[in-house]
Amino acid sequence: MKKLTSMFLVAGILLAGCAGGNAENGAGANQTGDSSQGHKIVAVGSTALQPLVDAGQEEFIQENPDYNISVQGGGSGTGLSQVESGAVTIGNSDVFAEEKEGVDADKLVDHKVAVVGMAPVVNKDAGVKELSKEELIDIFTGEITNWKEVGGNDQEISVVNRASGSGTRDTFEKWALDGAETVQAQEQDSSGTVKKIVGETPGAISYLALSYLDDSLQELAIDGVKPTEDAIKTNNWEIWSYEHMYTQGKPDPEVEKFLDYMVSDGIQNGPVKQLGYLPITEMQVERDAQGEVTEIK
Repeated sequence: MKKLTSMFLVAGILLAGCAGGNAENGAGANQTGDSSQGHKIVAVGSTALQPLVDAGQEEFIQENPDYNISVQGGGSGTGLSQVESGAVTIGNSDVFAEEKEGVDADKLVDHKVAVVGMAPVVNKDAGVKELSKEELIDIFTGEITNWKEVGGNDQEISVVNRASGSGTRDTFEKWALDGAETVQAQEQDSSGTVKKIVGETPGAISYLALSYLDDSLQELAIDGVKPTEDAIKTNNWEIWSYEHMYTQGKPDPEVEKFLDYMVSDGIQNGPVKQLGYLPITEMQVERDAQGEVTEIK
């Protein structure tokens, strides 16, 4: 009888030990599950900035797998309004928040991550590689309607515009068109869509960030100045803007870690240059929200 009792006692101890081990494993699994959810960041806005943020987050996540970062377009106006309302973590923008009507810039903190140049682009069949600024304005306001009027082929001009709220459009209209009101034309939300349409439509003209340019399009020089990095650095090419990543107030440490990564040497000397942007540190001038340009000494 004593022997039988001892056997039951040992069995009970073993079962208890197994239960304890399962409890510990369960706790460990819960902790892993919690950490696997990671730090979630949603960045929305500028499609001109989107390729850089995409590249940055891919490299960042390789080093920080506990992060979940989503990057979406929608335009600078969307990014600014959504980050102001708290709907997203980061609002990507090609323009200063102060330049956007209806946005309370005082609620937002600016994090500049790069400079982007922009250029007018045409379908290669247009037969034009350069315009005067006056000719460019006349085309976008509907005064000039055929490429032969500016030395090109006998082809009707088809203007493709960016949608209202686009930071690329705001920058182009301000610095390339001197604020002139553009002719009524088809509007597109995405830089990628604009690139595709211009490349496939004879006579088409639009404008894109330099990060989207390739051999499928012809970028235009203006008054003899080509849209090069050196021209942008000195403001000889005026169609450029900062790339901003706005947060609602001071960012949390987890978000700040990602923003710091975007201006780290690895990103600035890697994706920034590879994708056609310019590091802010290479600029020889700076420009404020009012458009005032000063030389960096």
